[in-house]
Amino acid sequence: MKKTAFLLALLVVSSFTYSQVDKVDNAIKDLMQKNKIVGLQLAVIKDNAIVKTGHYGLASVEDSIAVDSQTIFSINSITKSFTAVAILQLVENGKLNLDEPISKYLDKLPKSWQNITVKQILTHKSGLPEIWDSQGNMLSENSETLFQKIKELPLVFKPGKEFRDCQANYLLLGMLIEKISGQSFEKFITENQYKKAGMKNSIKAGVGDFYSIIKHSAKPYSYFRNNVLTNVYQPIPSNLYPAGGIYSTATEIAQWVIALQSNQLLNAENLNTLWSPIRLDNGEIYEENGFLNQSSIGFYSSSRAKNPVIASLGGNRNALYIYPKDSISVVILTNLVGSRPENFIEEIANLYLAEKK
Repeated sequence: MKKTAFLLALLVVSSFTYSQVDKVDNAIKDLMQKNKIVGLQLAVIKDNAIVKTGHYGLASVEDSIAVDSQTIFSINSITKSFTAVAILQLVENGKLNLDEPISKYLDKLPKSWQNITVKQILTHKSGLPEIWDSQGNMLSENSETLFQKIKELPLVFKPGKEFRDCQANYLLLGMLIEKISGQSFEKFITENQYKKAGMKNSIKAGVGDFYSIIKHSAKPYSYFRNNVLTNVYQPIPSNLYPAGGIYSTATEIAQWVIALQSNQLLNAENLNTLWSPIRLDNGEIYEENGFLNQSSIGFYSSSRAKNPVIASLGGNRNALYIYPKDSISVVILTNLVGSRPENFIEEIANLYLAEKK
């Protein structure tokens, strides 16, 4: 039975750009088999147009339901890129100043937080404490309790002096969006991003966590437990939805990328702000080891000279790579936690980058 289910998971059910199986589909089939991926969606953008979409494998192993073009996936932390765009939309509309302290916009914050700027929150230089305890457990699954516990903890470094990716920053960014706009996070994203990009399935899905019932969605799986395929459940307090609560399709993420790059969501100046590498107070660009060695607002990036990349990653199972100089982008969404498509997404991108040479 298990063998049959796994073989079904590797079946390809694709929407084709071309009339026959092409090299991209073959590459995806190989990568799915190699990485034991259950279900996957693909979208490729070239010169600001979607040139390839594909859906492969199973959305539900239990019920033998295939992934199709409308299957909804949790995009996990790719949500952060949407939140970052939302903040800069407020800036562009003159409703928010990144250099102002967050205490200008939000009430009842700890004294040690009063002078932290919006920009420091946005660029992970705030020094805010994490949402996890020393054992790696979330401080609370309840939104109000979680925020209260975070406020009771000391800052982990002096704001502006270091960079540390922190989920609590997105909790505050969500609060800023809701306070300034007078709308819920979901409503603001819907009105200012989904509708502009034509993301109808994302609008229907709404925001939530792995316990939410999202119609026509792919079930999340992993091999973390004894290397056997199992279901995954990850609670997310509602005030952390700006960090990981969006559900979408690969095609609609691609539509969003096109809208972003064509300045339908942000003007050119703010798009440049969004993708500029984060600098510390001493003026130096913050860098880490590895391929995606730099960070920007809501994105990662690679500093390599040839084919530079702007990336957004989610849940160790989703990846978006944007090649701004090459006018190519690739979206891969999967329902296997631990599939890490960032490790193989360039194999797909290179099939299109080679055509640019």
